[in-house]
Amino acid sequence: MIVDILQFLLRVLLGLAASAFWLRFYMQWARVPFHNPFAQFIVKVTDFAVRPLRRVIPGLFGLDWASLLLCYLTELLLSVGLHWLDSYPFAAAGWQVAPGFLLHGLAMLLSLALYILLGLVFLSAILSWVNPYSPIAPVFYALARPILAPLQRVIPTIANIDVSPIAAFIVIQLLLIVVTGLERYALGLIW
Repeated sequence: MIVDILQFLLRVLLGLAASAFWLRFYMQWARVPFHNPFAQFIVKVTDFAVRPLRRVIPGLFGLDWASLLLCYLTELLLSVGLHWLDSYPFAAAGWQVAPGFLLHGLAMLLSLALYILLGLVFLSAILSWVNPYSPIAPVFYALARPILAPLQRVIPTIANIDVSPIAAFIVIQLLLIVVTGLERYALGLIW
């Protein structure tokens, strides 16, 4: 029971941290304006780790690679921590399992990113129907735009209803199936 509680707490705390780091990277990539409460919250929550790492890893191509690296390292720490709590025999396994853990951390990062994108598309669609003039709506529209814009060019509206979020859900779910396969392969390297 104690192990289950510790695993839950580890998943929640490190999952929230990784989500914040990834959102900071993604908001910069999607060119979301940082002059809104949501973006300011993400910046303030992640500044403690991103600022010092930026001295070592500078931005490149206008992107904040320090945030992405921190997201990856957080997911890697989560993977190792969960296996440690599961009494994984690290000493017996040796360094041969390091590639498996590195790949598992990457698969967890991709899965997290896809689930966040799924949530952003969902929130954007709901806001457009329920309260399109909400002060936070432009932020979620900007976050969902990189996913929805290519689909909106291909899929016409039906009776003035944008069905591109449904297509985005399908595409993201298909990508999640691929990432789940990658995660299983990584776990096979670990065990």
